[in-house]
Amino acid sequence: MGRKLLLENAHIEGIRYYDTYRKQGGYAAAEKALKSMGPEAVLEEVKKSGLRGRGGAGFPTGMKWSFIAKPEGVPRYLVCNADESEPGTFKDRYLMEFIPHLLIEGLLISSFTLGANACYIYIRGEYAWIPDILEQAIAEAKNNGWLGKNIQGTGFDLEIYVQRGAGAYICGEETALIESLEGKRGNPRIKPPFPAVKGLWQCPTVVNNVETLAAVVPIINYGADEYIKLGTGKSTGTKLISACGNINKPGVYEIEMNISVEEFIFSEEYCGGIKNGKRLKACIPGGSSVPVLPANLLLKTAKGDTRMMTYEGLAEGGFATGSMLGSGGFIVMDEDQCIVRNTLTFARFYHHESCGQCSPCREGTGWMEKVLKNIEYGKGKMSDIDLLWDIQRKIEGNTICPLGDAAAWPVAAAIRHFRDEFEWHVKNPEEAQRRNFGLAHYADPLPVPAAV
Repeated sequence: MGRKLLLENAHIEGIRYYDTYRKQGGYAAAEKALKSMGPEAVLEEVKKSGLRGRGGAGFPTGMKWSFIAKPEGVPRYLVCNADESEPGTFKDRYLMEFIPHLLIEGLLISSFTLGANACYIYIRGEYAWIPDILEQAIAEAKNNGWLGKNIQGTGFDLEIYVQRGAGAYICGEETALIESLEGKRGNPRIKPPFPAVKGLWQCPTVVNNVETLAAVVPIINYGADEYIKLGTGKSTGTKLISACGNINKPGVYEIEMNISVEEFIFSEEYCGGIKNGKRLKACIPGGSSVPVLPANLLLKTAKGDTRMMTYEGLAEGGFATGSMLGSGGFIVMDEDQCIVRNTLTFARFYHHESCGQCSPCREGTGWMEKVLKNIEYGKGKMSDIDLLWDIQRKIEGNTICPLGDAAAWPVAAAIRHFRDEFEWHVKNPEEAQRRNFGLAHYADPLPVPAAV
């Protein structure tokens, strides 16, 4: 198994508590950053590391930090997006529940770099037990001089606050999160202005994901050069993957971004293969909002190359034959799973979670759910498939925030790659109620294009 940076000490009993975390080298990176490096040096190290946002978008973290405005006399804020609500994703929960001080240390280094003296952890409402864990870790850090006034005699002040959400998926979008944090309804804002200029209380704000902020700690500890060695290309370092579905060993895995999708699914070191000896049919590699891929496009690209577990590898071929790494929610489906029912489940979720601010999303997600429900329950028409395609096309790119895209992409990919399964549901409505379409040809090797 590859090297671990974030989960290196996860197995150690008591790692949740300050004393054990400190004995394992905890807060050494914070001490190095605050006492030896300084904000500019930390920023350059994060830029050099190539760290990309681990929440889904994959935007370079150092670049995002460099955008923050620095008007004289105006406070800056760091907001930790712990509103982990993407179906199939549960990696941030693992970090917060079992290694909370890793996050606290990452927040401290990041806040110091940004010049922020207040930091907020916005956590999803369903994680009801985790705020208590975080509050305890914050109290321990404060009692040991890592939070509060004049941290470790450096003159830097920082307070960290935990804010519980109310279970709204839309608040995972950074501007909706900020609105909710201010006590308003969680509706996304029109951008520009971006949060780096006018964010929380109209002040410069950076919003980063839990895993992203935790990853700052090993970057400072080991250096950007060592961090880069663990990945390939623009996919540097390690990535947490939430693996679930029809696999033998579901769970949270930390991978070096230089392994193949096939190795991740079938090796005993990771997912351990498909459960009950079944065959792989499809996979959603980055959380519910990214395009689903059939088995024959998951393990190999359309060009016949081995598909890698990297940002570039999973995106190879664009949406026509590829997908996205996204949030790392890796949902595996075996030959018995129904693509139509799975797509309906996601459509229902996005319809329910739409904030309703934009008409294409508010109306379109509802229409997609209704049409998919008709197809799934034997009332569909062949024209419904084209209608679905038309609806998703009119949602994508026509909303304030990416929720519209997140609702449209799964539907588009399902029709693009599994259209014959949709057609089978329409042509055989009674049989479709008794059995699933099955594996069909979705695992058959694709013809490899001839070399030019």
